[in-house]
Amino acid sequence: MKEIEITVNEKNYHIKVNPWETLLEVLREKLYLTGTKEGCGLGECGACTVIMEGVAVNSCLIPAMEANGKRILTIEGLTGQEGLHPIQEAFITHGGLQCGFCTSGMILASKHLLDENPNPNEEEIREGLAGNFCRCTGYSKIIESVSAAAKQMKGGA
Repeated sequence: MKEIEITVNEKNYHIKVNPWETLLEVLREKLYLTGTKEGCGLGECGACTVIMEGVAVNSCLIPAMEANGKRILTIEGLTGQEGLHPIQEAFITHGGLQCGFCTSGMILASKHLLDENPNPNEEEIREGLAGNFCRCTGYSKIIESVSAAAKQMKGGA
């Protein structure tokens, strides 16, 4: 085992990890941050998306040791003291979630997209969420949610 230091949701952790452990396993099994889901375990579905050093990544593909010294944001860290993040609010208001399994990954991928492009059109939203799969919504409500969040985050309605 090797000790790593990571910052998750603005909190520092020193954790012992095995060489085969993934960031997803560390988040869920050692830090008990279970909002990050394991869907496929192959980096294909996006359910495990977190933001590491400002980039949306599939945590199931990141060896835990590779996260050493990195800053990570999970869905648990998105909610602030003032309440839900505008993206979370938009997903609720506009029906961008159903069963909820893909939701944390979708929301974090949306955050990364909106951080990079605060005014995306529909095609850019689709491209920004391309690695995240939802089997319930048909995507139109998700796209509507991201578009509404973008407007709200810019101070619009």
